[in-house]
Amino acid sequence: MNLRRHRHFVPCAAVLTVITTLTAMFFLGVSTAEAAPASHRAASSHPAPTGMVWIAPGRFQMGSDNAMFPDAQPVHSVTLDSFFIDRNLVTNTQFARFVRATHYVTVAEQRPDPRLFPGVPANKLVPGAVVFAPPPRPVALDDASQWWRYVPGANWRHPEGPKSSIAKRMDHPVVQVCWDDAAAYAKWAGKRLPTEAEWEYAARGGLSQKPYVWGDTFKPRGRAMTNTFQGNFPDHNTHEDGYAGTSPVGKFPPNGFGLYDMAGNVWEWCADWYRPDYYKVSPPKNPRGPSTSYDPDEPSIPKRAQRGGSFLCTDQYCSRYMPGSRGKGDVLTGTSNVGFRCVVSKGDSDRMRRGL
Repeated sequence: MNLRRHRHFVPCAAVLTVITTLTAMFFLGVSTAEAAPASHRAASSHPAPTGMVWIAPGRFQMGSDNAMFPDAQPVHSVTLDSFFIDRNLVTNTQFARFVRATHYVTVAEQRPDPRLFPGVPANKLVPGAVVFAPPPRPVALDDASQWWRYVPGANWRHPEGPKSSIAKRMDHPVVQVCWDDAAAYAKWAGKRLPTEAEWEYAARGGLSQKPYVWGDTFKPRGRAMTNTFQGNFPDHNTHEDGYAGTSPVGKFPPNGFGLYDMAGNVWEWCADWYRPDYYKVSPPKNPRGPSTSYDPDEPSIPKRAQRGGSFLCTDQYCSRYMPGSRGKGDVLTGTSNVGFRCVVSKGDSDRMRRGL
């Protein structure tokens, strides 16, 4: 939950207003992948920074013609230069190392700015975040307040609240990090967040317009290929894939480029500002996203793109684990199902190896 602007993003647009209301109520005291192309298999000639994979330059069809994803249309041709991308999502171990080195304090750990909450009593402005809380029984899917709640003291160290811990989840992706937090980590690591185009090109793993990052079938031969929600959303997760929440990075098969968790587990922040109409004017080579943000659902809230879906995605409610789909989030909002990974441009990786 973004305490700073009374806003929060959850992958489906209908949830946005609900989470806004939840925040206000709290403060006011109201109770098997196909083979990668030959050009990519030549990656061994391009030494990658530790933990990263080289993505060859190339062209692909970006977007989706699925009617569920109008902001991912039209499908269009994009050409990209080469880059390196993290093989895995950034983990709690890695983020903890960053925090120890820099003494960084995430947005969720900070007291909300009173100037952004006129009229709200000071004692209500407490650090915290929004956490998925499944209801005890089936509910209608038109009111997300029934499965999200604001929890004081929730942050990356305590993703579900003060009584939770990451002690046994150090190999899980870090969550409860907003865009600013992710960008700060990337800068410290000498990297950056991927553009949407880079992310989708890497996620597709050499496949063209397949519905999933591994191919055509959601569960080939009955095998779970990613961490998503099974059962009846949102009240009963049967966790047939082995996980009710986040999973350790790399537990499911990689895509054709050797990248893990490019679908499900947690949403991933991208560098681009979000606009639902951007694909109509996106340049054909190395698109970097629009210069400004605009979300018609919340036009006053600056948002960045998110990709990949999360452990909460299900075909009953949100199928955005599909590589052509898009997500969006307030830059100051992190949740219990949002994380990130980083990229490095080829020239920057050369300088990294030379120690420049």
